[in-house]
Amino acid sequence: FSLNLAADCNAVLKALQPIFQEQGMTETVHNWEDHGYLVTYIKKNGSFANLRIHPHGLVMVDLQSYNDHTKGRDEVDQLLNKVEERMKELFHGNIKRVKRLPAILRGGVIDRYWPTADGRLVEYDIDEVVYDEDSPFQNIKILHSKQFGNILILSGDVNLAESDLAYTQAIMGSGKEDYTGKEVLILGGGDGGILYEIVKLKPKMVTMVASNIDQMVIDGCKKHMRKTCGDVLDNLKGECYQVLIEDCIPVLKRYAKEGRMFDYVINDLTAVPISTSPEEDSTWEFLRLILDLSMKVLKQDGKYFTQ
Repeated sequence: FSLNLAADCNAVLKALQPIFQEQGMTETVHNWEDHGYLVTYIKKNGSFANLRIHPHGLVMVDLQSYNDHTKGRDEVDQLLNKVEERMKELFHGNIKRVKRLPAILRGGVIDRYWPTADGRLVEYDIDEVVYDEDSPFQNIKILHSKQFGNILILSGDVNLAESDLAYTQAIMGSGKEDYTGKEVLILGGGDGGILYEIVKLKPKMVTMVASNIDQMVIDGCKKHMRKTCGDVLDNLKGECYQVLIEDCIPVLKRYAKEGRMFDYVINDLTAVPISTSPEEDSTWEFLRLILDLSMKVLKQDGKYFTQ
């Protein structure tokens, strides 16, 4: 609850006390003169609530309980509804904002919560663990979502879902590029999505350096992400493409030394790429090195695409 005025901490406590007492919860009050109240309520079944009252006008209720049935969830909703009603009675329109967040379900058989690369937490409608294996390099998960299809997750980093064709098209130039007869280098892309789409466009040769250096990623994707990769991962070499399961740094250095040049370089590395060399311990140094080496193998009129 965000209030339009300062909160009388004692008045809030007195108003909400009966609601928790009706639940048979034991109360403990912590009072700081300038920092408000922290009140804990504990029930015999292990459920507990924290009531935090800030003098400047912020009141927060956090309720935790073990409920694996609908009745328990209904009881939680009823308690929170009573708290909200009592607060509205107490402050008579002086509540600026009420925000109730959905419950976070911990310890479930299937984990629905995954962080984004920029630190946000997303809850997916995941209903099945399709694949879950540890390779020598990382944990590889493929989870099924009703909304997004199968999702590839590498060491907790959400990489790609079967529904993410728009991402693949965007990193290829959004349909504005002509790949016919062109030499293309893909860095990363172990899910096979970019390779599958470019091969359809009749390039001269596509070299994909699956720089996660992890055959198990390819094995998992070719079995469980076929809407993304089609059949291009069934064999590591085709009529107009080859897949190298190697660290991309030595490969780029070798190509630069040989003078091999590409019309397109597409950088689809994971958020935290696997490296086999100490010189790439810093993520920013790694990305800087990738960019520098990519420029050395890119033709004068070539194009470099990245996330």
